[in-house]
Amino acid sequence: MVFAAPNEALARAEGLLGADPSPLHASIAHQVIGIWQRDFGDTRRALAHLRRARDLAARADSAEREADVLATLGVALVHSGRTREGLAAFERGVARGTGHTRARVLYRRAYVWWVLGRHGEALEDVRRAIPVLRQADDVIWTARALTLRATVHLALGAVERADADFTAAEALWDTTGQEHDKADAVESRGLAAFRSGDVPAALRLLDEAEERYAKLGTPTFMLTIRRCEVLMAAGLATEALTEADGAIAALDGIGGQSTRKAELLLVAARAARLAGDPRTALARAAVAVRLFAGQRRTWYETHARLVLIEARVATGRGSGRLVADAAEVAERLAAFGAPAAPEASLLAGRIALGLGWTADAERHLAVAARSRHSGPPLARMTGWAAQALRAGSARGVLEACRRGLDVLDDHRMTLGASELRARATAQGAELAALAQRASLVSGGPRRLLVWSERWRATVLSAPPTRPPADPALLSGMTAFREIAARAEEARTDGGRPVPALEREQRRLEREIRSRTLHMRGEAPGDGDRFDVGRLLRRLGDDVRLVELAVLDGRVHVLLCGQGRVRRFEAGLLADAEREAEHVQAGLRRLAHPGAEARLPLVEAAGARLQELLLGPAAAHLGSVPVVVVPPGRLHRVPWALLPALRERVLSVSPSASSWLRARETAPPRSGRQVLVRGPGLASGGAEVPELADRYGTSPRTPGGEEAWAARGARPAGPEGGAGRREEPTVLEGSAARVPRVLRELDGAALAHIAAHGTFRADSPLFSSLRMADGPLIVHDFERLDRSPYRIILSCCDTARFASVGADELLGLVTALLPLGTAGVVACSAPVNDAAVVPLMLALHKGLDAGLSLAEALRDARAALPDDAVHQATGWAFSAFGAA
Repeated sequence: MVFAAPNEALARAEGLLGADPSPLHASIAHQVIGIWQRDFGDTRRALAHLRRARDLAARADSAEREADVLATLGVALVHSGRTREGLAAFERGVARGTGHTRARVLYRRAYVWWVLGRHGEALEDVRRAIPVLRQADDVIWTARALTLRATVHLALGAVERADADFTAAEALWDTTGQEHDKADAVESRGLAAFRSGDVPAALRLLDEAEERYAKLGTPTFMLTIRRCEVLMAAGLATEALTEADGAIAALDGIGGQSTRKAELLLVAARAARLAGDPRTALARAAVAVRLFAGQRRTWYETHARLVLIEARVATGRGSGRLVADAAEVAERLAAFGAPAAPEASLLAGRIALGLGWTADAERHLAVAARSRHSGPPLARMTGWAAQALRAGSARGVLEACRRGLDVLDDHRMTLGASELRARATAQGAELAALAQRASLVSGGPRRLLVWSERWRATVLSAPPTRPPADPALLSGMTAFREIAARAEEARTDGGRPVPALEREQRRLEREIRSRTLHMRGEAPGDGDRFDVGRLLRRLGDDVRLVELAVLDGRVHVLLCGQGRVRRFEAGLLADAEREAEHVQAGLRRLAHPGAEARLPLVEAAGARLQELLLGPAAAHLGSVPVVVVPPGRLHRVPWALLPALRERVLSVSPSASSWLRARETAPPRSGRQVLVRGPGLASGGAEVPELADRYGTSPRTPGGEEAWAARGARPAGPEGGAGRREEPTVLEGSAARVPRVLRELDGAALAHIAAHGTFRADSPLFSSLRMADGPLIVHDFERLDRSPYRIILSCCDTARFASVGADELLGLVTALLPLGTAGVVACSAPVNDAAVVPLMLALHKGLDAGLSLAEALRDARAALPDDAVHQATGWAFSAFGAA
């Protein structure tokens, strides 16, 4: 019962002990309490109860009872770090038990062998146990043994064998009421999905298991370990580190198993290393190594030593000793049959290469490269990285990089969520950098352009999987909007946040994000690979495209146009990032009257940025329109501030490929326009009524809006339509609710949204525009069949992005581009609301005259008053895409 209804079993056992039971029955009660404390509570209390259970079994003169308790005690001793005592208890248990009881003891010893990483012994004991358990028609213990054997197979990389055992165990669990065991089976299937490369299914199954455990009220430390492994594979290492550290604190709080603590420390160390925090990785891995050694768990100790070496290398400690240490770890892992062995060989090869030890490097890299043809995607990626490092020619490097990135492309496209696709690219960053260096040395500017495009803004190459019509997801998003609106209202009215509302908002965010990450990708990989010739034909003689590539910290300018690609060297990326931050600070100051003295300083910073980012290329731009393609880390640069770009037609694109797709996107036939005005703007969204007049609406006034009545314009009511197709739909007041706004935006030719924008660096897909009923978030936009062909976001921070993965951007603008939007005007800094109004009116005047967004924005800037506030407002807005 302790694994069917744990808390009820605990209560019954405690009740039995209060009724003066016989030694035999008291032994059972103490064993139940010991199991509960061992798995869900304090291991010290567990050991006390289990030793009492053993003594009572001996008093009852029941060898079978004593054998059973000795097995439970053996597990508890091993989990508390007393491996030698635990194994000795199992020896006595196997000797005391017979038949069916001995089979149960063997199963539990097999579990302990698995905990210790001794997989051969585990498989041998479970092989002996399963036939006896089946013969005894012991469904529960047979299912447990099959689940364990499957888990051991997974540790050895035998996914198909594991899947067969999991399937057989699941069929048996369906006939029982063992709810905790059933949850464990779901968790194990999640692990199997992960090992086979299906990250969305793994996340879905682990979340389902967590829900089952929550109903039982039991801790989930093993599930946390597995979930962290999946999060790391999905590029969410920072989240994995947070979860692992939280679980360690919780485990310490209840005096839980030291074996689990060591495993959590290992996971935390790996997560910290992947998150770019080598010092934390060193600290966690060092403790894990010490604990595993004391527990005599050499399998895990060796894995922890691998992370320790990786962290030392990341802190710049490459040495001959580390080459030897990594090689020793690789040999041990290979002897264990551990899937991580190629990773250790690759590490040894990398360190040796850095020291100039080419012969040693070749030996280790050749071993690692053997994994490139088989296994899960990330293992094959390791093999191709090793092959690229050992290739003797630029051609060999590029071929290995191409094959490795193709593997990762296939893996990425199994992921439905745009966030996972973006973050997964981090695993290909090394291959992309190797290919760029080889291109620079041997291939000229064209080849460098091809490889710069190969791993840039890849998430835009295909639309994300459309979120399913999941009632739970839809209701969660509705509840999130309501809670977020109430929290915002409370902050506005009282000036202070309401903790209860904010906690509920965070909970709903986690739920929405979790369900979104479960989506499996449907789109095939991008077969339409980047073609330099096609780009140059589109550019012709009338447009220049400037792609900025970063190699070893230096900016290389690839100037495309007039049928050729030229390369120029500019400044250091780190210097440009610092200067861009100074410019952003200056623009924030200039958004407020009285800061005019800062205008010359901001302009001077723009000139320094130009030198760092364009260098000598600035003199070769001509007088034609320019498209700038910056790396993700430069997304906050206000490009119109640079002197060479200030008065020209200028657009920005995340990649040359996305610019091409935008250029070739056909506008919708309807020509439908949508104007949206959200609440709480300082200007009141004053441009929207004037635009409604300009686009020719007819009189009708829903909701008693006096301003609309005075103008005679016709906004849409909460339920009604906007009238004739050629007239714009105007949504404001109670009509500007998220469901209605989304419905009208879908397939529109032009949308103008005047609403407060909020960028969420911590969770970019919850960046939002404030509507009447709460935030319109990026996840909402991803539900559109087709986003508006052109969209203008006349509010602060709508062009801010999170730079993730290798060179990917997540935010409002990048969510729209793969969904059918060809052009966006948005803002990368806080701006003065009143100064935005004339800029927007002038922008629409240009659009009405047939100009593109970039042309109209250039003319609108020129039409602004020349005071500091209006100039800063113009620089803060950029045109993205090609419409």
